Amino acid sequence: MESIQKSLKLWTENNKLQQRLNEARVAIVRDPIIQKALQNQEAPVTEEMIENALVNLFEYKKERSNCNDCPGLANCPNMMKGYQPELSIVRQSIELSYYPCEKKTAAEQERKQKEMIKSFYVPKEILTATFDTLDQDPNREEASRLALAFSLKANPGEDGQGLYFYGKFGVGKTYLMGAIANELKDRGISSFIVYTPDFFREMKQSIGDGTFQKKIDIVKKAPVLILDDIGAETISAWVRDDVLGVILQHRMLEKLPTLFTSNYDYEELERHLSYSDKGGIEELKAKRIMERIKHFTSFVKVEGANRREK
Repeated sequence: MESIQKSLKLWTENNKLQQRLNEARVAIVRDPIIQKALQNQEAPVTEEMIENALVNLFEYKKERSNCNDCPGLANCPNMMKGYQPELSIVRQSIELSYYPCEKKTAAEQERKQKEMIKSFYVPKEILTATFDTLDQDPNREEASRLALAFSLKANPGEDGQGLYFYGKFGVGKTYLMGAIANELKDRGISSFIVYTPDFFREMKQSIGDGTFQKKIDIVKKAPVLILDDIGAETISAWVRDDVLGVILQHRMLEKLPTLFTSNYDYEELERHLSYSDKGGIEELKAKRIMERIKHFTSFVKVEGANRREK
């Protein structure tokens, strides 16, 4: 009699367990996140495939729910921080895979850029610049308007037109570029601010450590490149032709916008580029560089009081 009671109890418990499993199965299949994932599969999904993949489906729902309510990369609750799940049909089976999310990819790209280009670093004030924090100097109103217009319309790969900000020392050219970079970031367009004199010096050093090609490729391929303070560097034929010329040629062909800030106008920069550290003058090569700059930028004069004296 005791053995029969034990058997009945075990049978009842097993039935309850099976009932809970069935309820959980129905709930997971009806879940909007799971339904959308299964509907997006190119191959047909059968009941048998679902039955055999319940564990994967539960894990997918949990991890994808975390992604939908993303608290940011630093606080990512997923099993693998910064990775999001994907379902796919492989040999009549529902498989679960993980791929880096957009935030993880962007953070990794930024980390690599910072490691490769030391001149990526710019003053903190510039990195936090926005159009909302720009001062209301009426002399800079037109420059601010053109900067904002570029930020809202930039389309790397389709339109390679950039800007050339010319003005005296301290009038806010670089700050405007920082505002552009932050506005582009909000649109999902990455940009690269390079302090030109430091960058050219680093490119010379990179020949010795074997990183020259990697560094120049990052700058060449940036969706939007900002060359800050061009003309402040010590020019050489190699810097002009094998660094600046190569970068601008690639960006021109790929329709990638390049923005410049300078204390020189077009003509003054052309004269600067025609000289080299060896004392020679190469007007034709300088003119070729300037033709690329002038053709693919709009000249913007930035005026106003010296912001650094405030």
